[in-house]
Amino acid sequence: MPADEFDDLDHLDRFRSPAGPWAYEAVAAVVSDDHNAERARAVVEAVLAKAGSDGLTDVAVELSVRLAEAVERIAAEQGLAAADLAEVWFVD
Repeated sequence: MPADEFDDLDHLDRFRSPAGPWAYEAVAAVVSDDHNAERARAVVEAVLAKAGSDGLTDVAVELSVRLAEAVERIAAEQGLAAADLAEVWFVD
């Protein structure tokens, strides 16, 4: 997929960081009905092409922050510590 396919995301101002639209697009691709990891990869490649390693770092940080917030919410709902839930999700 060409990097310019994602140009329409550049104008979105409802995100709290400049990396937000890219992070959203990658996550939306994976949670879509077809679980399109290929499209998520294309988003990441577009970020690298358009914004370089700094842009890619910004997206990784945005994804980490958003995932941490989700883990904290889910852990609170289940009466667990967020760190414990994260360990269950990510440690084999």
